[in-house]
Amino acid sequence: MHFSFKTTLDRFRTIAVLEGISYIILLFIAMPLKRMAGIPEVQKYVGWAHGLLFILFVALLVQVWREYRWSFGKVVMAFVASLIPFGTFVLDRKIANEERQK
Repeated sequence: MHFSFKTTLDRFRTIAVLEGISYIILLFIAMPLKRMAGIPEVQKYVGWAHGLLFILFVALLVQVWREYRWSFGKVVMAFVASLIPFGTFVLDRKIANEERQK
């Protein structure tokens, strides 16, 4: 995992991983706590944090698209990855591999 804020791509990768973590927590911890334990507050706050991270993810994705001249297909793939559990982790690894090859 990559946690850095030096470049736009670094910021994007960091937020992508954090967004993925928040999504996993929301799906596998917060939602079951709401449904099975009757504790809706966890989902409320984790959902709020996840929503904020998702908005940052999309904003940074647009910045990366423009600054690094990503293809439309690559941008769509990155967006779809954010909708799939564990998708942003795969996305981060793919970006890391591409950066190492440069």
